[in-house]
Amino acid sequence: MIQGPSTGLRARLPEDVPVLHAELHDDVATRSRADTRPWAPIAAAGGNSPYEPQASDGAVAFFSVVDRTSGELAGEALLWGIDTHNRNAHLGISLRPAFRGRGFGAEVVQLLCFYGFTVRGLHRLQLETLADNAPMIGAARRAGFALEGTLRRSAWVMGEYLDEVILGLPADEWKPADWQR
Repeated sequence: MIQGPSTGLRARLPEDVPVLHAELHDDVATRSRADTRPWAPIAAAGGNSPYEPQASDGAVAFFSVVDRTSGELAGEALLWGIDTHNRNAHLGISLRPAFRGRGFGAEVVQLLCFYGFTVRGLHRLQLETLADNAPMIGAARRAGFALEGTLRRSAWVMGEYLDEVILGLPADEWKPADWQR
């Protein structure tokens, strides 16, 4: 497990799937804001859930986020689109509603940066999020990510086009948190 003061990143377990599916996928508004693909009703059972543990092909690293105090499942995190030639990847996180607003997002971004830069030896990380997602943008900026662009009206979300922003971070500009030093 990769650990911070409040959260940890561990492998996705089969028992995580129904919880993540119910609270992140079945919440249509949340899932529609977190994924570029259209929401569709998918049963958590039968191996169809997007949260189902998968064998890694090296292009994605899936994690479950845990609250270190309670041991509870707090959400999911991932590096995706891992490009070993150019040494870059995208990152994403999604926290269960009960764990939002507690500073976990900023810590999870730091843990993903540690994994990407220190463990995997990547050169650059980037994330794309809706322009009104202030918590994600704030968490990324605290880790050193810089706004690199705005994709105007590029995301179809719940009946309207919304702007997306791209934030990027080269490894040599990463600002590890005090607890990571």
